[in-house]
Amino acid sequence: MKPIALLAAALGVALSVATPVSAQNAGQIAAVRNGANCPRCNLFQADLSNLTLKGKNLAGARLRQADLSTAVMNRTRFAGGDLRDVNAYGAVMTGASFARADLTNASFVGANLQGANFAGARLSGVNFSGAEMDRATGLKQSQLSQACGDDSTLLPRGLSIPRCR
Repeated sequence: MKPIALLAAALGVALSVATPVSAQNAGQIAAVRNGANCPRCNLFQADLSNLTLKGKNLAGARLRQADLSTAVMNRTRFAGGDLRDVNAYGAVMTGASFARADLTNASFVGANLQGANFAGARLSGVNFSGAEMDRATGLKQSQLSQACGDDSTLLPRGLSIPRCR
């Protein structure tokens, strides 16, 4: 290989390695912020706080580390989604579906989750302190035993949750 061709090839490899890969999709985040449905979208670290997005389809979406604090997302579908490390402080998510979603280490402190579906959801490390979820469905004791809450957490009859430390 000629020295010029070798240099060009090396430069091409260096540029492809140095080009950052976007962890999120800004266009998809903007669409959701404007009220669009976006199943299986990449909404990593999206700021959806303080928005009203009722009845949206975000099933299978990657919402890891997203900010959903004080958002109103009644009847929104998060089924099968990646919601690890989500902050949903004070969110209103009545009737939302979290079926088979991964909510590991999420915070639902003070959230209204009445009628939400948690069937098959992973709840390891989730903080439900002060959450209203006594009419939530699909919850099993084995799921809640991996989460935490406090004395003001409202749970369906017969279920309990460890205290957060």
